[in-house]
Amino acid sequence: MITEELSKLYATAVGHEPETIEELPSSGSNRRYFRLKGEPTLIGVSGESAEENRTFLYMAAHFRQKGLPVPAIVARSADDLYYLQEDLGDTLLFNAIEKGRKTSVFSEEEKQLLRKTIRLLPAVQFAGGDGLDFSRCYPQAEFNRRSILWDLNYFKYCFLKATGLDFQEDRLEDDFQKMADVLLRSSSATFMYRDFQSRNVMIKDGEPWLIDFQGGRKGPVYYDVASFLWQAKANYPDSLRHELLQEYIEAVRKYQPVDENYFHAQLRHFVLFRTLQVLGAYGFRGYFEKKPHFMQSVPFAIGNLRRLLQEPYPEYPYLCQLLRSLTELKQFSDELQKRALKVEVTSFAYKKGIPDDTSGNGGGFVFDCRAVNNPGKYERYKPFTGLDEPVIRFLEEDGEITTFLEHVYALVDASVKRYLERGFTHLSVCFGCTGGQHRSVYSAQHLAEHLNRKFGVEVHLVHREQNIEQTFQPQN
Repeated sequence: MITEELSKLYATAVGHEPETIEELPSSGSNRRYFRLKGEPTLIGVSGESAEENRTFLYMAAHFRQKGLPVPAIVARSADDLYYLQEDLGDTLLFNAIEKGRKTSVFSEEEKQLLRKTIRLLPAVQFAGGDGLDFSRCYPQAEFNRRSILWDLNYFKYCFLKATGLDFQEDRLEDDFQKMADVLLRSSSATFMYRDFQSRNVMIKDGEPWLIDFQGGRKGPVYYDVASFLWQAKANYPDSLRHELLQEYIEAVRKYQPVDENYFHAQLRHFVLFRTLQVLGAYGFRGYFEKKPHFMQSVPFAIGNLRRLLQEPYPEYPYLCQLLRSLTELKQFSDELQKRALKVEVTSFAYKKGIPDDTSGNGGGFVFDCRAVNNPGKYERYKPFTGLDEPVIRFLEEDGEITTFLEHVYALVDASVKRYLERGFTHLSVCFGCTGGQHRSVYSAQHLAEHLNRKFGVEVHLVHREQNIEQTFQPQN
């Protein structure tokens, strides 16, 4: 039992058992993370590969010795399948820049976090690479032709073939070899993080901290720049991407001179390569492991690919021809997959009738809120709606509405998940109460916010009797 092993490790290291252990949301890897609360609160990690864990533990110690912001390791099991590390909190950079990602308009605070992070990258690559024993990297010591072709074939077998697009494999392999030649002309003794992106950076006290670097190896600096600035779902506008790239180049000059023309020319090859590698990963996790989150990410990477192909890559003629055909496939049309589903949420008064389904599809949910204690029967709440603080406080302190919505969320979430997987385009959810003012308005508002936050889908909210409409845009 993982929690038992982590509890024993905690007790051995700290002198007493943790107060509670809670599992944290999983990432794309097979590692599992737990928060062991107590004095101190620590993060427990269970990894299936002892060799991979040893790589992380070695790198964490090396990076801390170099003054880099990585979590301190508190304890490790004898077999290295479990270890305890410093708790950096819960704020990923990806979440800290959420408003900017949704709107492509980044606040100064969000930009400052991104600047700090991109300026940290050269320190990881150069100072972190200094004295690092690359032979201890897992599963590869360096970025080489074999690892390049692994990733390109990952794209070919796990994504390209899964789309059903016909292609000539020998011509594609010829271009893969040419790409390997181009990428390998940039070898250096620097540390290549390999998955340097906003989901692998945590924000603690306003500063970036590094996590999940165990896949790193010796390699060129361009790969990490491409990973960070062209992360599929980060949604950086070109102007911000250019600004951050300049921040990076200036930070690199602390370690070595930079020929900016060559840097930009070489970087775009790594951006293309990284995009193909990411599509391979999305294909494996989505097509084969059936994880909807990864399939929802595919259109963002396809969008990046379209923009990249606007400027030709004459080195890879057949590959580019194939990639253009890929971006034109029906399933990768310009509209993102999750934008196809629109949820209509409406509050209404039963005495004025159940709202019509304007989609023409029929169906959907209609929830009756009238069993919930009604604030409208009290004179002091009659001027307010379910959007106003006095009514919100009444309903939440009473508690009936909270239990009611828990059941609603379970039903509607299941439908939204299946609708996304099956490519459906419309779902209607209505909440009715006596006057369409208090309980139904509160319920509709909370469901709309919940669905947009959890699934990123577009939600059109209508409080019919209040003449209020609001659209929650798809989240990137």
